[in-house]
Amino acid sequence: FFGPLLLGRLFDTWGRKPMIASTYALSGLLLGGTALLFVHGALTAATQTLAWTVVFFFASAAASSAYLTVSESFPLEVRALAIALFYALGTALGGIGAPWLFGTLIGTGDPGAIGWGYAAGAALMLFAAAAELWLGIAAERRALEDVARPLSCVDEDSPIAM
Repeated sequence: FFGPLLLGRLFDTWGRKPMIASTYALSGLLLGGTALLFVHGALTAATQTLAWTVVFFFASAAASSAYLTVSESFPLEVRALAIALFYALGTALGGIGAPWLFGTLIGTGDPGAIGWGYAAGAALMLFAAAAELWLGIAAERRALEDVARPLSCVDEDSPIAM
């Protein structure tokens, strides 16, 4: 909750592309560090909760901005469908796949197995940061129609224009 609330303004002032990439990258690096500390038994319940709180501070801002980016990347006519599709896929992966995976890893009783699960999550966040740097759209302070033209828009010099 506090990540998007406190970092949200920077997405328009510093830029969405660098903020999305940096929040995903920072989340991935922090989760990777948490995984190492966990595997080596260096965390108590309180310090692990604190570490996760810091990770989720940045990860929640990253995830919120990802949905915002999806809404800006598609033309008006298909924007709602694109948001619904990406939300459904994200919910399926995070809401179904992750609990099953971590339930299985916890069931092994091996902290190393759980550490690999954290490392996989960290790698996915770092991949998301790289994907944003490669594919992301600089949409801050631009009209949505300038970012993704509506499908109904016709150029004046087009042979179809009247």
